[in-house]
Amino acid sequence: MSGFLASLLALLFAVPGADAPPSYVASPPGSVARPLDGRVVVIDPGHQLGNHNFPRRINRQVPAGGFEKPCNTTGTATNGGYPEATFAWQVSKLLQARLEKLGATVRLTRTTNRQDRWGPCVNERGRAGNRVEADLKISVHGDGSYTAGARGFHVIAPTDRRPWTHDIYRTSKRLAVDTRAALRARGLPVANYIAGGDGLDFRSDLGTLNLSDVPTVMVELGNMRNAADAHRMTSRAGRHTYARALSDAVQRFLN
Repeated sequence: MSGFLASLLALLFAVPGADAPPSYVASPPGSVARPLDGRVVVIDPGHQLGNHNFPRRINRQVPAGGFEKPCNTTGTATNGGYPEATFAWQVSKLLQARLEKLGATVRLTRTTNRQDRWGPCVNERGRAGNRVEADLKISVHGDGSYTAGARGFHVIAPTDRRPWTHDIYRTSKRLAVDTRAALRARGLPVANYIAGGDGLDFRSDLGTLNLSDVPTVMVELGNMRNAADAHRMTSRAGRHTYARALSDAVQRFLN
């Protein structure tokens, strides 16, 4: 049989695909699944830089989950004057960028950090996750204790209060535990002055938590009146550490 005829017969009777080299089809850009695709996260940057300029508005009583509380407060600051509102805003924006890169849709309860703005009130912050059917909500704060040597973070979750938080207190506790673990894993110290030193606090008096229908926590990332905590909170590297830890916490909880 001639070489030409043998080659022709081989082509005619070959099993399609047998011993053929594998073919690879490139995925279109952006099609790779990301860990938080389809997830919705609400970030609540505590306070507002201009709250102190609007005392009547922020002291107005609003619903807080079976009782009323002032709309908002001014927040604390470091001894050097770095405001809690600005710290919360900067960490929240870093966290937003990280979560969006992972595929999440992120909503913030406030979109500015300005002296000519106030609020929103705690009832609006509390319900923010409900309106967008979020998977979770994290409220970002810094504490302001004057207790000597008081430093470190703690995570606040709602207690079981029917009808307000009965549907979310268990999942919120799990979110709190995941958040504590993520902060610890980034080398951040647990608060030594509150909640028995274990980093978890459970409260029934916070409208930001009580009015949520989605798992929620409030994080006091450090004590702004403590020199060591303030050093971290005022540094860009420190704020990135907080944002990384909170991003880790979201992934722990959702994955």
